[in-house]
Amino acid sequence: MKNYVKYIRDRVGSDRIIMVGGGVYVYKDGKTLLQMRKDNGCWGNHGGYMEMGETTEETARRELFEETGLVAGEMQMLGTFSGPELFYTYPNGDQICLVDVVYICQDFSGEMHEENNEVAELRWFGIDDIPANFSPPNKKALAAFVEWAKNQN
Repeated sequence: MKNYVKYIRDRVGSDRIIMVGGGVYVYKDGKTLLQMRKDNGCWGNHGGYMEMGETTEETARRELFEETGLVAGEMQMLGTFSGPELFYTYPNGDQICLVDVVYICQDFSGEMHEENNEVAELRWFGIDDIPANFSPPNKKALAAFVEWAKNQN
């Protein structure tokens, strides 16, 4: 089934639902590639919601390609993030309780482009220069990623 979120939203409206996401931090030369999201005007990692039949890794790979044009090679799992810190209400009123499985990708190929429906801008940031305006449901994973990145040197 394609577009599982639409299928569920057609039935429950904007009520809070549990959503499983797959996300990825692209990391190279001490920098991470982030996206400015169009929906909430915040910076975030690359990712989205799982479709029926996908693994979380497939979700992360698909979303990375859709949002950036990059193809992920080998990825390592950063972690699974959940809890009240990942309750979120989108600007359109849709409420979620996110379970986010997040990966790190240092092995990628392809030509980068900004996907126009969801991404306003793509930009590389040094670990100490990540903007404070970070998408709320991604902050818990961001903290783990920054800790990981600082241990790489």
